[in-house]
Amino acid sequence: MRRGTGHLMNTSVTVWRVVLADDGGGGQTEAWAPQGEQPARLSQPTARQREVGDQENAHLTHVVYLRPGVDVRRGDQLRQPGLRLEVVAVFEPSVRGTYLRADCTSRQAEGE
Repeated sequence: MRRGTGHLMNTSVTVWRVVLADDGGGGQTEAWAPQGEQPARLSQPTARQREVGDQENAHLTHVVYLRPGVDVRRGDQLRQPGLRLEVVAVFEPSVRGTYLRADCTSRQAEGE
């Protein structure tokens, strides 16, 4: 029996995504909306991961591990109080259904 990764999730993040809303004048505006809270594990990337990220102009600051099947996409934000992480890329490991990995950059909120 394969053991899940749920026991490794030691914090939680709220997934935020840009959604379109009618502006009342026939157009649309973009707004950030919460998509739900998810158990997570935040890690710092290794030196090698940072090097690869820098080569792709991603500048990784965190690697976030989530449960498999969580709806997290490139461009989403993962938020905790005082921390906003912009999702640069999302990966599944070679063994599907084990976990989901989101490579992120730190984004400072306005006014901070």
